[in-house]
This record gives sequence, C-alpha cells and structure tokens, in this order.
Amino acid sequence: MAQIEFSKAEKELIVRKVQMYFREELDQDIGQFDAEFLLDFFAEEVGAYFYNRGLRDAQAVIEAKVADINDALYEIEKPTEFIR
Repeated sequence: MAQIEFSKAEKELIVRKVQMYFREELDQDIGQFDAEFLLDFFAEEVGAYFYNRGLRDAQAVIEAKVADINDALYEIEKPTEFIR
C-alpha cells in the first residue's frame, strides 16, 4: 500500500475537523501544527486498517454483483442435452 496522502484542500478540511473535534468534544484548543501532526500519525499508524476495510467492502460489493450476473446468465441459458 502506498503512503496515504491528501491534497492540500483535503488536509486543510481534515485538520479543521480535528480541531473542531478537540474543541467541541474535549474542550481543548489544538493548533494547526498539532492537528496536522495528529492527522499524519493516524494516517501512518491507523490508515491501513481503514484502507483494508474499504478494500474488503469493495470486494464484497463486486462479489455480489458478479453473483447477480451469474444468476442472470443462468436464467437466459438455453436447455441442451449437454450436462455440466
């Protein structure tokens, strides 16, 4: 897995959300540098868990769609004397 990187705009938005969380939930003000540091820490140390979960979720969706396609193909299959 490549390192998780965000665009400048994404990082600014996430940093604001981290700062807002600290302010509203923990009643603490956290500076931009500290919020960025925390974001980088989570991206490096925890990001792979979220990434892998996303991959598993995507794989489950794809598998369900492939099963639907297989069912649809089976429904339109013409009967023959050949046995699978």
